[in-house]
Amino acid sequence: MKNLLKVERAILDLTQDDLAKQIEVSRQTINSIEKGRFVPSTILALKLSKVFGKSVNDIFSLEEGD
Repeated sequence: MKNLLKVERAILDLTQDDLAKQIEVSRQTINSIEKGRFVPSTILALKLSKVFGKSVNDIFSLEEGD
């Protein structure tokens, strides 16, 4: 799964730690999502979409084979 988490975070000038605190996860979780090593739960994806004011589909997209 591809994501624009790092881009969206930069637009809002948020560090990984800032974002993690807002959605109540660890900084490592944010890092893992950004690097594509972790696929967030539906609830986590919805929390991220709320922070960025964008739909889940605007932040995450499926890759071939997903």
